[in-house]
Amino acid sequence: MLSPSSLQTGSSSEPVYDQRVPTRATPPTLQTRSLREQVYEYLRDEMARGGLQPGAFLDLNDLAQRLGISRTPLREALLQLESQGFITVFPRRGFRLNPLTLDDIRHYYEIIGALESAALRIVGAALGEQDFARMRQLDAAMAEAVAASDFGKYYEQNVAFHEVYLVRCDNKRLLAQVRLLKQRLYDWPRRAGMVQSWEEHSLTEHENFIHLLEQGRIQEAAAHIQDVHWSFKVQENFIHAYYFASQPPEQ
Repeated sequence: MLSPSSLQTGSSSEPVYDQRVPTRATPPTLQTRSLREQVYEYLRDEMARGGLQPGAFLDLNDLAQRLGISRTPLREALLQLESQGFITVFPRRGFRLNPLTLDDIRHYYEIIGALESAALRIVGAALGEQDFARMRQLDAAMAEAVAASDFGKYYEQNVAFHEVYLVRCDNKRLLAQVRLLKQRLYDWPRRAGMVQSWEEHSLTEHENFIHLLEQGRIQEAAAHIQDVHWSFKVQENFIHAYYFASQPPEQ
């Protein structure tokens, strides 16, 4: 994580299966990044760990003073976060960190489901035994994480599971949108606990998904991703339990 004192004013390769898939692209060395990029990464880290809370307004003067920078790169980083849906700009009031609403979650599930299924239809025929073995290896690691109530490990392995087929897709805009929305769902802030029944249910869905791929039933696998795994209606009770434990599900 970047700290205020670490801010300085001064060709990528495809991921491979034995690498851990990060929730965000690994930042390059500080000397090669603009101050805006460094501030953006710092704010995202603060959001993920809960240092900046949803619903709060930011005091730009205080934040700029703490970081030892002018307001300009800070505003630029905040405007980037606004374009990604993390922040809303209110005239004469400033920047507010957006809370994650039930409608937000429903919309993100609809978008992610549609995009992941589209990616799978593009690349599904190219997947083979190595990919299926990798998916099962990741599922086994997820099962261990569930047993240990380690959501951080579970989340990393779950992201990596979906990346097995997503990285085969050459539509970079599609991939960027999927990854951004997952960050919005899970890193705002990263929750410490888990709904064990949900994670176990997801593992069953994963196994059904792999089985369809192994049989060459790509269209059915893509439908499973969109209409089951990323279906808001199918997952709604789990969503309420995870995000809104104190609120009863809507009827």
